[in-house]
Amino acid sequence: MQRSGMRWLSLVRGGMHVVSMKRLGHVSCFCRRAYTLVEVLVVVTVLGIAATMVVPAFSQTNSLRLQAAVRTIIADITLAQSDAVALQVGQGIRFIADGKQSRYIIAPVSGTFLDESSDVIISRQIGGDEFGNAEIVNVSSDDGILVFDALGGPVASPGSDVAAGTQTLEIISGTIGYRITIEAYTGRVTVAEFVPVQGSTTLEGSLDG
Repeated sequence: MQRSGMRWLSLVRGGMHVVSMKRLGHVSCFCRRAYTLVEVLVVVTVLGIAATMVVPAFSQTNSLRLQAAVRTIIADITLAQSDAVALQVGQGIRFIADGKQSRYIIAPVSGTFLDESSDVIISRQIGGDEFGNAEIVNVSSDDGILVFDALGGPVASPGSDVAAGTQTLEIISGTIGYRITIEAYTGRVTVAEFVPVQGSTTLEGSLDG
């Protein structure tokens, strides 16, 4: 005569916890086991490989953002030079080297100074995350001002008719830097990459702007 109902049996077999249920002559087995050492090592290895791929990607992204900052500055320098010729009014750019708050202002020349109250000025900050926290350093021009006369040539100061010498501007972010050079007389712009080392620079390569 069979007895109705069920019985639970808890056994330990081969390191596994076995729970058996016997009901009306039928036995079901529910087994649970932990991850093996091999499975854990495989997961750790995969995560390690993924990490080595992600870190260089972040570094490259920062470099690309710095390059974007350099190209933006070059475009604005060219714009100021073109506006000076087109409007027959001197144009100037005042670079403000303020660490990660670095920025610059483009404004027309009025007399012997830049008219920064004008409605046509351009103000741009490049020290934010958008441009890889770039910093403007080592501006060679007087008072950090680059000026173009009505002929598009670099001059020594606002309102001056004395040609300026070759001027440079350096942009850095971490261990990467770019030196922008504005040539005398022509105002031609070139770019050279360098590695900042304790305040000094080592030339690595060059690229025409």
